[in-house]
Parts: sequence; C-alpha cells; structure tokens
Amino acid sequence: MEQRDRWATKLGLILAMAGNAIGLGNFWRFPYQAAVNGGGAFMIPYFVALFLLGVPIMWVEWVTGRYGGKYGHGTLGPTFYLMARESLKPRSAVIFGMIGGMLAFSVTTLLNSYYLHIVGWSAAYTYFSITGAYFGKDSVEFLLGYLSNNMQVFIFWGLSVALLGIAVGQGVSKGIERWVKVMMPALYVAAILLVLRSLTLGSPVKPEWSSIKGFEFLWEPRFSEVTFKSALAAAGQIFFTLSLGMGIIQNYASYLGPEDDVALSGLATVSLNEFAEVILGGSIAIPIAFAYLGPEKAIAGGVGLAYIALPNVFMRMPGGQLFGAVWFLLLWFAGFTSAIAMYNYLTALLEEDLKINRKTGAAIVFILYLILGLPVVLDPTKATLDLYYLTELDNWVGSYLLVVLGLFDIIVAVWLFKPDNFWEELHKGAYIKVPGWIKPIIVYIAPIYTIILLLGSTRDYYKAGYFKAVPGYVGAPEYANWVWFARGMMLFILIIGAIEAYFAIKKKYAEELEKNEVIVKL
Repeated sequence: MEQRDRWATKLGLILAMAGNAIGLGNFWRFPYQAAVNGGGAFMIPYFVALFLLGVPIMWVEWVTGRYGGKYGHGTLGPTFYLMARESLKPRSAVIFGMIGGMLAFSVTTLLNSYYLHIVGWSAAYTYFSITGAYFGKDSVEFLLGYLSNNMQVFIFWGLSVALLGIAVGQGVSKGIERWVKVMMPALYVAAILLVLRSLTLGSPVKPEWSSIKGFEFLWEPRFSEVTFKSALAAAGQIFFTLSLGMGIIQNYASYLGPEDDVALSGLATVSLNEFAEVILGGSIAIPIAFAYLGPEKAIAGGVGLAYIALPNVFMRMPGGQLFGAVWFLLLWFAGFTSAIAMYNYLTALLEEDLKINRKTGAAIVFILYLILGLPVVLDPTKATLDLYYLTELDNWVGSYLLVVLGLFDIIVAVWLFKPDNFWEELHKGAYIKVPGWIKPIIVYIAPIYTIILLLGSTRDYYKAGYFKAVPGYVGAPEYANWVWFARGMMLFILIIGAIEAYFAIKKKYAEELEKNEVIVKL
C-alpha cells in the first residue's frame, strides 16, 4: 500500500486538531449564543452536552479516522463502508459509505464556502483596525459599506483562500503542521492579551457597567432559567465548536499510524478547545461589551457582537486600534486553522480517489471555493445584512447536517462496527485507560442525546418556518429566490457527494461488492 503523509510530531498533531476545533465558533459564535440564551443558564446544559456528547463523539471520530487511514483513506465514504461491513454485507455497507461521504462532502464544501467569507471579514477588519478606518463611523453602516464593496471583499476573501491553498498544497507535515505551529501559539497569546485587558477595564462608561458584571452574567449558575431551547442551543454549540459531524477530525486522524494514541489525543483536543472557548472566548467579547455598551446591548448583540458591537467598543477604548487589530487577527487565525481542515478534506479526496497531485488538487479546490463563494458576494440581501443565501446554508449545512452526521458517526463507528471492536480500537496504543463506565455513555446515551437534539432542532425549524417555500426569517419575499438557490446548491452537492463516495468505494472494493463478501482485511 502506498505510504501516506503523516504528522511529523505529536505536538503538531495536537495543535492541528486543536486548530481544527478552535475556530470562529469559539470567539464569535460562543459569546452571542451564551448571551442570547441566558449566560449562566446556557453554561449548565453546555457542560452536560460537552460530557455526554462532545467527548464521546470526539473519540468516535478519532477512532474512525485512524481506522480509515490504516486502509489508506482520509475521507468518510470508504471509511464508513469499511466499518459498516463488520455487521453488514458489502452491498448494504456501501449505503452507509454513500451517506457518510455525501454528508461530509456537503459540509466541507458548502460550509467552508461561506465560512471563508467570515474569515475574510476578519482579515479585512484587522486591516481596518490598524488603519482606524471604522473609527468615528457608524459600525453597521461601515460593515454594509464593506460588504457592498466587491473589490475589497474579493481581496481579503481571496487572499485568505489563497493562503489556505498554499498551506494545504505543501502537505500535512510540511504544510498544515508548520502553519498551525505558528498560528496556534499566536492565537493563544492574542486571546490572553485581550482577556487581561477585559479584566482591567473597570467601569469606563457608567459605574453600573463593568466587565466583572459580564463575567457574573456568564458564570452565575441559574438553574431555574435553563430551558429546552437553551439546552438545544448548547448541544448545537458543542457540535459546531468541536468541529464534530464534518468529517474533518476523521481526515486529520487518518494521518496517524495504526498504533498511534487516539484516547488521550482526543481528550487533549477537547481540553484545548474548551480552554480557548470558555476561559478565553467567554472572557473577551461579553465582558468588554458589558463594560462599554451595557448589559442590554451586550446581550442583544447577537451575531453582530464581533463585527458590529465590538468595533463600537474599540472606538472608545484607550489603545482601541491595537486591541481591535488583536481581536480581529485572533478571529482570522481561529477561522484559518478550522478552514484549513475542510480545505484538506477536499484535497485529500482528489488525491486519494482521483489520484490528482496534492498541489494540483489544492489549486482545484481553490477555484472551487471561489466559485461556490460567489453567491455570498452577489447576494443582494447583504445590503440589509440579511444574507439569505448564507443564512439558508448555515441553517441546514452549518447546523442541522452536523448533527445528522454525528448520529451516523455513532451508528456506523460504534453500532455497526460493533461496540467491542470500537472499544478495542480506542485503546490501541492509548496512553490512558478510558474508564469502563464511559462505554455505555458512548454506546447508548450519546446517540439518544443526539436523536433528542435532532428532533428538537427539527421541531424548532418547523416552528420557525424553515420548511416553508419562503422561510419565516425572510422579510423580503422578492429575494426568496436566493433561498431556493441555496437549497438547489445543497441538493446538487449532496448528490455529487453520494456519487463520489460510491465510486471511491467501488474503485477499491469492486470485487467485494460483486461477490458481496469481505475480501480486503487488514
């Protein structure tokens, strides 16, 4: 079997995995999710979901990836097929391979197509902070002005995608690993600097407004205010922040050796991510917004907390240009290290399934992302910050499908692969012994929890009108065609993903499918 690229060092692997997990979800999405869902009332179900969903599925995905890598696969289609055939005949197992390949392909293709734009916004606002471009201006009008300037959008978005292409084209050990070894420590330094600033703000505007009030809002446990809605939001945030249900953890883990540790490594990834999200991410945006904007505006900041509310803060803060630049550079690093994993998934797919040279594959993916990202640039609803095309993709691909794939992760890698096989794989080369009482959580509680999350999300989507021809969030029905464009794109990519997975499996395991019996076994 052809030797695949591998991680050069253990540190490089852990930093890459942490970079994969630590993204915009930690510093942009987490603060506004926590704010709108009651702060301390959000953190209770958040930690429950982390323990019952996050850690178990993280282990499932590490095991899946290393197992697929043993057979030379870094994509989910063939890997799911290999695991499913432990319980099913090859012709039935191929169905699960197609489902896994389809979902992972759609997430890494479509989620990254708009996620890269937000990475581009962060690059742009780093520059705008250094130059003081938005200082003294209305932050909403400034953001609208930037989004309406297609040339500026293209420059910062295109530069970010090009740098990703260069990093991925250099390979896993010589490219991705080297980039994250610089970016991840820099990210932590930037975050710690901002946390120290938030702790020393005091009450710069009003005596009753302070960063400490922001900390209290986030950390005061309010059990009586926990709702099913906040519990669903917390579980959804766990999926998003840990990059679960995307296929990219499995892709990175596929570059491990068959006896390389996954138990401690998976736990280390979760720990680094949670430190970045809860300790650092939770100590920046909300406390700073509380001190300068007051509790009401800080809590109502929503998705605009990072790009609308905080620029208002930096304008009024001593050294605001510096701290603004540090904040947006932090967001750019966080977004970059997550986007690189999705970029690598598609490059690996071209490299392994179509035998396309890695550098050529990285160039093809670069062009693909530019094409798929164009609708975000051209969407006329950006003039009112509605961004219907992006919103529809995010609702389904960036939120819903993650949970669907997370459920299939457990169905395939635990149930069809067989729980005892999974437990044995988890402990191969492991530096730690996972306690036996964790096994029922992985086998039973995690899938039940995921199903509840999926059913709850479906109910919420139905109530919010997301299943309608013109979804409930669309305020201007004349632009509903952009929603349908997004839906058409999702359907197209899902079909392409299923077909690609089928042919990737058939290419290597045609004899198995023909005879309907397992032949290739390592």
